Amino acid sequence: MSLITPQPGIMDIALYQGGAAHVPGVSNVIKLSSNENPLGPSPKAIAAVQNSAAQIHRYPCTDHGALRQAIGAVHGLNPEQIICGVGSDEIITFLCQTYAGPGDEVIYTEHGFAMYRISALAAGATPVEVRERERVTDVDAILAGCTDRTRLVFIANPNNPTGTMIGASEVARLAEGLPSQAILVLDGAYAEFVEGFDGGAALIAERDNVVMTRTFSKLYGLGGLRVGWGYGPQAIIDVLNRVRGPFNLSSSALAAAEAAIHDTAYVEYCRAQNARWRTWLAEALAEIGVPSDTSCANFILARFADQAEAEACDSYLQARGLIVRRVAGYKLPRALRITVGDEIACRRVVAAIAAFKGGAT
Repeated sequence: MSLITPQPGIMDIALYQGGAAHVPGVSNVIKLSSNENPLGPSPKAIAAVQNSAAQIHRYPCTDHGALRQAIGAVHGLNPEQIICGVGSDEIITFLCQTYAGPGDEVIYTEHGFAMYRISALAAGATPVEVRERERVTDVDAILAGCTDRTRLVFIANPNNPTGTMIGASEVARLAEGLPSQAILVLDGAYAEFVEGFDGGAALIAERDNVVMTRTFSKLYGLGGLRVGWGYGPQAIIDVLNRVRGPFNLSSSALAAAEAAIHDTAYVEYCRAQNARWRTWLAEALAEIGVPSDTSCANFILARFADQAEAEACDSYLQARGLIVRRVAGYKLPRALRITVGDEIACRRVVAAIAAFKGGAT
C-alpha cells in the first residue's frame, strides 16, 4: 500500500473549470464565457510582444521594475509597494501561502471567486463562506463570521459572477472592523470597468491591513499572457516577494503589460464600449423577461425562473454557437453569466434568448 499522500486539504479542491471555448459539432462560435475583452489588446501591446520575440533567449528581469514604475505612474502609486504576478490569481496564492495555514481561517462570500477557497485549502487553511445579501457583499455578515483565527478576508469589488459592488464607506467599515490579525484583500479584477474607481488604493494609504489585487486579463485584453499585480503596505509586499519566483513573468508578458497600461486612450475606448453595450444588453434582456442586477463589470448575470430554464437556455445558445457561463458552481443555479461582447455578439445573444423564451412560453 502506497504511503504517498497529498497534504491535508488538497483533495478537497475540485478541479477548476474555465469558461468553455468550443461546442462539439458547432463552428464559428462566439465565446461569452470568460469575461474577455472582445476588442482584444492594445495594438501597442501586440507590437511590444512582437518586438520582444528576438530576446526570448534571455531571462526576464526579476524585479519587474519597468512595469511597476508604469503601474505606479498611471495609478499614482508607490512602485515599491507593487508586486507583479502570473495573473492576480498568483497574488491571491501568495497571500494564502504567507499569511494562512493549518488552524487559520480564510473568509470569502458565497458567490465569491473560486480561487479564494482553492488557495486557502492549498495552504492548509480553513475556508469560511459567509452569505451575501441579494447577490451583494454583506459587510455585517463578514464581520460576524470573523474569529480569532481569521487571517484573510477576500472580497471582489466589483464581484464575479454577480457584477455588483459595495461603496467605499462600506469597504472602509469592513477594514476597520476586522480582527487585528486579519488582512482585507480587495480583488479588483474588474475595477477598471468603473470610471474613476481606485480599487481601494486610497484606503491602503491609510491602513496597514488592506491589500488590493488587479489584473491585465480583463479590460487590457491580456488574458493569454497572464499578468496581474498587487498593491499594499510595504511590510506585506516584502513578505509576498519572499515566495515569488524570481522569473514568474516572461519578457513578452512584461513588455505587453507595460505598453498596455501606457495606452490610456485605448483603455478609455474599451471602457466606453463595454459600458455602452453592457447597458444595452441588460435592458434588452429585461424587456424579454430576463432580469439582472446592475453590473459594474464586463458581464451581466442573467436570471431565469429556475435552474431547468437556465440550463435549457444555455443548451439552446450552445446549439447556435453562443457560449455563455453556467454558474451553479457559484451557488447561482438559476443564472447564466454573459460576457459583454461587441455589438454583433450582444445582438445575437439577445435574439437567441428571445427566440428561446418565445418557444418556451
